[in-house]
Amino acid sequence: MPLCHCSSSYKFCDCTTVDAYPNPGVVTGDTAVADPTMCKDDAGTYFIFSTAPGIQILTSTDRTAWTYAGLVWPDGASWTDAYTGTSNGNLWAPDCTYVDGQFYLYYAASSFGSQNSAIFFAKSTTGASGSFTNEGLVTSTVTGDTYNAIDPNLLITGSTWYLSLGSFWDGIVGEALSSSTGKPSGSSVTSLAERFVNSGAIEASVIFQYGDYYYLFSSWDICCDGTSSTYNIRVGRSTTYNGGFVDADGVALTDGGGTLVLESHGDVIGPGGQDLMTDVDGVVIVYHYYTSTGTWLGINLLDFSTGWPVAF
Repeated sequence: MPLCHCSSSYKFCDCTTVDAYPNPGVVTGDTAVADPTMCKDDAGTYFIFSTAPGIQILTSTDRTAWTYAGLVWPDGASWTDAYTGTSNGNLWAPDCTYVDGQFYLYYAASSFGSQNSAIFFAKSTTGASGSFTNEGLVTSTVTGDTYNAIDPNLLITGSTWYLSLGSFWDGIVGEALSSSTGKPSGSSVTSLAERFVNSGAIEASVIFQYGDYYYLFSSWDICCDGTSSTYNIRVGRSTTYNGGFVDADGVALTDGGGTLVLESHGDVIGPGGQDLMTDVDGVVIVYHYYTSTGTWLGINLLDFSTGWPVAF
């Protein structure tokens, strides 16, 4: 029996079998991305920032048709070279938050399989290419540390700023930030989620507040291997933002728990590297996925009516 689930704006209307995963919503234009994050400014313009040398920018007026809009750092970011190991290397997994007329952008610099990693911070009032100011280093790791300083995500809840981060090793950790500097307010980190199989493959954390809960999303398994990628999106929830996350079966995320949100289906391979944003028609999840032709932007809505997010 087919099930049709449409958003109120009809930007998304998926007719599929019950319990199947939805296909991404329709997007057009420049939609080749990796690790996308999405913001919307006060004028109603959508921005996607994604992994690339200099960090790629896409813009849209309707969340459907996307246009390449340059780079955050069009002249390169030499301060990251010590971590990427090359001049003007890929800058990973940016995270955008737009508040009170300001774009806050966190991003990472590293190389595959390395803990020589760092997270940096930037600001802009317009989001335009070349408009960002370099606010410098936020945190870093070296070989032998228990976690890896990549894949940052900023949560602002009330007056509290909190950064989640991590990839492989001991998984996802969190640390408090100063709201005035955007930098750590202390030296301690808290374990939020960890895996003990498949080489501890967990990364790309997002903490998102909805209703009475904070939801911790992450990407499991292997990214960045084309149609051999096994990335999938998982979630847990807690009544506090800085710990206590469990999955729908009650398994703690620090014990390897995680409820599946999206995985490979049909021609959509390895969805992950996700971000979430609240828009006029609901909670939006953006992510990348693979096909035989490349790495593409996926956008869906999430239904939280059961207390757990379901993509449609």
